[in-house]
Amino acid sequence: MDTAIATDRLTKRYGSRAAVTDLSLRVPEGCVYGFLGPNGSGKSTTMKMLLSLIRPTTGEVHILGRAMTRRTRRSLLGQIGSLIESPPGYAHLTGQENMRLVGRLLDLPPRQIDWAVDTVRLRRHMSKRVRDYSLGMKQRLGIAMALARAPRILILDEPTNGLDPAGIEEIRDLLRTLAEAGVTVMVSSHLLGEIDRTATVLGIVSEGRLIFQGSRQQLLSESTPDVLIRCSDPIGARAVVERRGHHWQPDAGTIRIGGLGEEATARTVSSLVEADIDVFEVRRDEQSLEDVFKDLTAGAGL
Repeated sequence: MDTAIATDRLTKRYGSRAAVTDLSLRVPEGCVYGFLGPNGSGKSTTMKMLLSLIRPTTGEVHILGRAMTRRTRRSLLGQIGSLIESPPGYAHLTGQENMRLVGRLLDLPPRQIDWAVDTVRLRRHMSKRVRDYSLGMKQRLGIAMALARAPRILILDEPTNGLDPAGIEEIRDLLRTLAEAGVTVMVSSHLLGEIDRTATVLGIVSEGRLIFQGSRQQLLSESTPDVLIRCSDPIGARAVVERRGHHWQPDAGTIRIGGLGEEATARTVSSLVEADIDVFEVRRDEQSLEDVFKDLTAGAGL
């Protein structure tokens, strides 16, 4: 699969403070790439560097196989649509008037503007003034403006912020539709639940560093679920577990042990049996993507 966006050790420092450190992203073409991390983790700074709104301290950005330089910047940015921070648009104008301005500025044919409006399903609201739009409608108008030039890449920073559940689902459906049409979508969020059902590839940052990049299944494999052991003597079992150097927690008549691999679990069970403690049940706890996300980011921002 070809790479739409790649960064090589991308770093941004503000004096002695590092906002982003040695970030090496790989965003495949035609996917929804979920860019995740707690608030203040460096997501927005990274996206602004991808768009040349902020100059990196060190490192490189490659878009569609070409390095982003002063010479290539204009042509590469012409293939990217973006929505960063607040939705754009003039509040005193209608949606239609705002889109006409975009068409004039970019010298686009009317059919391309119509396609962008229809893609975000905003046609019946175009005669309203933007000041009368709901937040979800403003977000969709901003995405329509980003789509008007028919970009190959769409970069969206927290596009569901402030939306109600219906608005969030609308944006999810739109992102899936765009990816199916061949647009590479990079979308950031500090909430895994907003991205989980949309993204095909995930990247997680914490304190400016990339701590995970891969598929949903790969993310689940990054964290070892707790082991739950039900036995005849929980108090005696806890002493055995502590002697083996493992941490445990009480859990409704069982003991919960974190961080045990398969071999360590087998050895722990053997130690309990040798201590004349009957083991009735051994199982892994159910673990959600939210649990893994919290583990990887140490619960920050959640």
